[in-house]
Amino acid sequence: MNIQFSDRMGEIKASAIRELLKLTQQPEIISFAGGLPAPELFPLENMEKIASKVIKEQGKAALQYSTTEGFNPLREVIIEQRLKPAGINATLDNIMVCSGSQQALEFSAKLFVNEGDVILCESPTYLGAINAFRAYKPRFVEIPMDDNGMIIEELEKALKENENVKFIYTIPDFQNPTGRTMSIERRKRLAKIGAEYNIPVLEDSPYGELIFDGEVYPSIKSFDEDGFVIQLGTYSKTFCPGLRIGWICAHEDIIQKYVTIKQGADLQSSTLDQRIVAAYMEEYNLDEHIKTIIEVYRRRRDVMINTMKDTFPKEIKFTNSKGGLFTWVELREDLDAAKILEEALKLQVAFVPGASFFPNGGNKNYFRLNYSNMSEERIKEGIEKLAEVLKRYYN
Repeated sequence: MNIQFSDRMGEIKASAIRELLKLTQQPEIISFAGGLPAPELFPLENMEKIASKVIKEQGKAALQYSTTEGFNPLREVIIEQRLKPAGINATLDNIMVCSGSQQALEFSAKLFVNEGDVILCESPTYLGAINAFRAYKPRFVEIPMDDNGMIIEELEKALKENENVKFIYTIPDFQNPTGRTMSIERRKRLAKIGAEYNIPVLEDSPYGELIFDGEVYPSIKSFDEDGFVIQLGTYSKTFCPGLRIGWICAHEDIIQKYVTIKQGADLQSSTLDQRIVAAYMEEYNLDEHIKTIIEVYRRRRDVMINTMKDTFPKEIKFTNSKGGLFTWVELREDLDAAKILEEALKLQVAFVPGASFFPNGGNKNYFRLNYSNMSEERIKEGIEKLAEVLKRYYN
């Protein structure tokens, strides 16, 4: 077809994870590729009751247009149940409901970034964020990490060396893809850096409540005294991702900008889904549901990590995350994880090669493994098969 597309389309790439997930829909594939919650833990019976109740009691309103900011009772539930426990004090003026936090990422780039502007992000970082930001033609400056998250000294160095920095993007809790968690000291400092440099800090927090060991850390937003931290949250990892309900928590002036953008994108998130989630949260205890998820994921993580320790070549490094959905594997520098994936797929095992998580490319000797979506038996089987492949490259 001889159709002229926008220059922007040249910057938009198909999601490597989404493309891989098409392949892994085959039931015989043991997939460590996606960040999918365990579907057997979805509260189907309770959701059936609540959805029916909402239709019967609120049907006309639930199927009608609603406000862009979101359904007020849901926003109040988010404030009371999800933000206050993270140390965040917010009002309705600080909250906008969005269609998953992925939409919030895209809106953030649209709000702040002009072509050639700089985004500072962890190295590596979430592939979905890279894809959402890239359409606006920024320049990515990657900030190194250690076991305590983004290295603040390296961040401040980058701030001094680069002009037109539009925001700092971070996933402080059980980071995707590495599973690392930012220390409380660095969270405090990062909140202050935003104010010192007049630069927003975009805190992406989908995994913070999925903690297996220790205490939940306070949000970066909880240390924000000047309104420069924007917190993105979602029900996708702790409840039901298909509902596509997330939120943005920010200073009211910033929220109004997001509202304007959303009005031009989809007017509002689903009225029905918002009312179903609000009704569910009033009748059932999500924290109890999260405890169940945590117990299952902890066991699956332990099976994966222990099997890796027993079967992987000893030279291979990997993270042992204290929560979240992922472990991050580092291979010898001369190896290409994409090539290893080709071999693993022949044994019906899938994972995500790591190069896609580095916005400026390179770093082919990494890959990400997910442990939330497969049973303990299939995790053990899949890791043992993957170890067979890896041993060919190390022996």
